[in-house]
Amino acid sequence: MCGIAGIIDLSGTQTIPLALIRRMGHALTHRGPDEMGDYRAPGIGFVSRRLSICDVAHGHQPMFNETREICTVFNGEIYDHEKIRADLQARGHQIKSRCDTELLPHLWEDHEERFLDKLNGQFGFAIHDSVNRTILLARDRFGICPLYWAQRRDRDRHLIAFASEIKALIASGLIDPKPDLRGIDCLFSMMAVPGPSTCFEGVNLLLPGHYLKIKLGHSQDEARLEERAYWSVDFPDKGQEYRGERGELVDKFESLLLDSVDRRLKADVPVAAFLSGGVDSGTVVALAKSVRGKAPETFTSKILNSDLDESEKAARLADYTGSQLHYDPCGTEDIVNAYQNLIVAAEAPVVDTACSATQLLARRIHNEGFKVSLCGQGADELLAGYPWFKVERGFSLLQNATGSTVSSAVLNRLRRFLGFDEAGRQRLLKYNESAGGSSAFLFFFSLMNLSRSNLYSSNMHGELESHDPFAALEPDLERMRHWHPLNRSIYWGMRIFLAGHLMSAKGDRVSMSNSVEVRYPFLDNDVFDFLASLHPDWKLKGFQDKYLLRLVAERWIPKDVAWRPKAMFRAPLNSFFLDGRLPYVDQLLSEDSIRKTGYFDYEAVKKWRESYQSTPRILHKRDAVEMGLVGALATQLWHHTYIDPSLADLPDWTAFSSPAGTEEVEPVAEPEAAPPSLS
Repeated sequence: MCGIAGIIDLSGTQTIPLALIRRMGHALTHRGPDEMGDYRAPGIGFVSRRLSICDVAHGHQPMFNETREICTVFNGEIYDHEKIRADLQARGHQIKSRCDTELLPHLWEDHEERFLDKLNGQFGFAIHDSVNRTILLARDRFGICPLYWAQRRDRDRHLIAFASEIKALIASGLIDPKPDLRGIDCLFSMMAVPGPSTCFEGVNLLLPGHYLKIKLGHSQDEARLEERAYWSVDFPDKGQEYRGERGELVDKFESLLLDSVDRRLKADVPVAAFLSGGVDSGTVVALAKSVRGKAPETFTSKILNSDLDESEKAARLADYTGSQLHYDPCGTEDIVNAYQNLIVAAEAPVVDTACSATQLLARRIHNEGFKVSLCGQGADELLAGYPWFKVERGFSLLQNATGSTVSSAVLNRLRRFLGFDEAGRQRLLKYNESAGGSSAFLFFFSLMNLSRSNLYSSNMHGELESHDPFAALEPDLERMRHWHPLNRSIYWGMRIFLAGHLMSAKGDRVSMSNSVEVRYPFLDNDVFDFLASLHPDWKLKGFQDKYLLRLVAERWIPKDVAWRPKAMFRAPLNSFFLDGRLPYVDQLLSEDSIRKTGYFDYEAVKKWRESYQSTPRILHKRDAVEMGLVGALATQLWHHTYIDPSLADLPDWTAFSSPAGTEEVEPVAEPEAAPPSLS
């Protein structure tokens, strides 16, 4: 993977200063430490930071078609690039490298944006067609690779800026970082920031499976912007799902997974793998051994807490597959000390402190000399692997057995026990309606919604009174009504938790902050299409999650591991609130700092801090309080890091800026005039 960024003047006439795009590139050095390349044309400036993985010697970016009229900068991988290259060459295209990036200008020549349907991969890229005065920004189906954009119409020109990370937009000097309360509200409503809003005012996240097509005008008023979905998650109508036979489906799924792993092992550098000790990563490692004849080297976090550590289970799988396992010790102190670095990488508040453990593990992978690692994430979303899928099924059975009145009464009593006031309960009902009906993830998200109800300041409640984060995602409710309820839950898991959290704060952002590309065999076009077509019983059979995967897994790993209940990868949430551990916690949650940001009610935060350790753990009430406190701390820390570095004795994000790459880049002069603001 790489990092890309650029500036577009919609009139297509202004010269984009070289210093401007290079500043953006330097902010992305961690994503591509191997080399930097830039491209300028009238009204256009692109930059790329390369992490060289495919055709290391000849994959320099940007890349062009034969006439150099079409240019691209690319972040990611196209896994079926060998077939696409052969097809293009058969049609007469001249392709000089084995790098997948070079295919994009030729695909655009033949198909324009229609070629997106042909791509099986993870990507974010930009294409400039100088003849047709067109720019295309596009992102992969599952949201593995990020792509942000911002715009500002000034009196003299209308500019678009884009980048793999928001840091590059800030580093350009083209945006003035200010908070967007809608993005923060997403965190406290659904534990993720899935887009299109971000935590930064005026900065948009291009949605998974979407493209932004920009047609330059001869003046800024003539330019056109069009954002569209080229792909969206879909399922058969309820009752039309494929049931199939056990042997047939196990064989088919196994074959698809083998092909997917094979595609993701292709690289001109060694490929490692994450190994947690569970069925998902264990199956991926075993399949990788089958494909290559030798298991990849594996990496696992050794959590220094006996209740959370799974390293012994990982060691058993490593021994079984013959993999060399590397342990990365991770304790409370490590999580605490790495937390601001996590916020810098994620560019948003992060409640899931296990993301710090993943970031530290990615650093270990990088230090051992690897640029690429396989990962088992995605299986839980596609195959209903989380506990809340079972909770939702239990309530569904209760409703069918006793009627909706009894089921609703149980839910209301649960919410009262957790501490929801009437406004909070009404808001959850509103979210339920906006999400197209009950969903497993609504039960999970309600834990953070408790924090929203109790910790927000009166100003935040007032500003966000009409904000509905589920409605803002514009789901196709009419289409969703035709799906099986389990598939509705899977949809929301993919749309919010997968794309908005696992592929960002726990995926791309923490791995690429250490120059490591992560590849996800379960997030493959063919794998998804197959699983989406199946009857839900192959995903959640009774209360057995990931049923079909476990049937495949028992062919490859020990049977007891294949059927072992899921264990969530967690790190201690309460690490930050132990007395005397971190001075900056008291500073960030002080009355002065909380009043400066305006997000939270100081007295409410103080009350929760004083009482959270005595909160009962029944029905996750203690977890909900801890998550809320970490959310408040994370939001204050994010604000200090990116918006106003006066809240605590901590540096801002620039102290964590990318180190210099391996190549020497000569300093460039600043532009004569300051660029216009895009905020």
